[in-house]
Amino acid sequence: MNSSTAPAVPHTPLTAAALRSRLRLPLIGSPMFPALNARPQSLLDEWLHRIREELDAHDRAYPERPAAPFAVNQIVHKSNDRLERDVETCLKHRVPLVITSLGAREDVYRVFREAGTLVMHDVINARFAHKAIEKGAGGLIAVAAGAGGHAGLLSPFALVQEIRNWYDGPLALSGAIANGRSILAAEALGADFAYAGSMFIAASEANAVEAYKADIVTGDAEGIVYTSLITGVHGNYLKSSLRRAGLDPDNLGNGDPSTMTFGSAAPPKAWKDIWGAGQGIGAVRAVEPVAVQVDRLAQEYHEARARLEHS
Repeated sequence: MNSSTAPAVPHTPLTAAALRSRLRLPLIGSPMFPALNARPQSLLDEWLHRIREELDAHDRAYPERPAAPFAVNQIVHKSNDRLERDVETCLKHRVPLVITSLGAREDVYRVFREAGTLVMHDVINARFAHKAIEKGAGGLIAVAAGAGGHAGLLSPFALVQEIRNWYDGPLALSGAIANGRSILAAEALGADFAYAGSMFIAASEANAVEAYKADIVTGDAEGIVYTSLITGVHGNYLKSSLRRAGLDPDNLGNGDPSTMTFGSAAPPKAWKDIWGAGQGIGAVRAVEPVAVQVDRLAQEYHEARARLEHS
């Protein structure tokens, strides 16, 4: 960020403890698309205005159960030519939690930290985790094997273990989490939060197209392919969407990391026509309201906890 990016008036900093206290479950709904999905860039301002307005209305109507904090995903790769404008928009709307990916940026972390915003950074190994914390990230998201979108190949057991060997700050775990038992397992491994996204694509309220939702409902782990062809970074995608785009999911070449392009010039296929999803989609069996999904997760989570406590 250059010096023209002025932080908004600081709000009460969001901590991991404060975040957990406002959640029914230790679960963060992960973004399957970044802020870049708002095209043109001005649309991000409209989206955040609507989110703020509706959450504030909820809090006024139900002060005894305030809404959970919301987050915005920012790709901070050097090719993202709209990052500064997106950061300014997040500051304007006092976004409480920001998820960064594809690069650790000290300047981005500093601006958000001064505004009281918690920044958690996606990492696929301990080396990237060290780099993010050294540069000032306020928390980490361990993106393990099987996670939707850009993801790594490490087992969640190995990845969390290696991070917890030296880091005791806020940590979320991503990778095929789609039921309450998996949320409890993430906690048992040492994470503060589970991180799930693919299942919420099939939520009634999601803006995903119906074909995307249908592919999530009918899909399973075998329908996911791990490839770097789409953006230059390895990630998990639905084979069905690759076929519709005219690609053979069984014969994909490799992407070139040096050609990664994010921002206003990013090819639309990377965000619109080819759909990211994780290996946990086999647990999704219907398009349902988020409330129904969360009720089921809560029931599964508490049943699993009770079973362990009485075993």
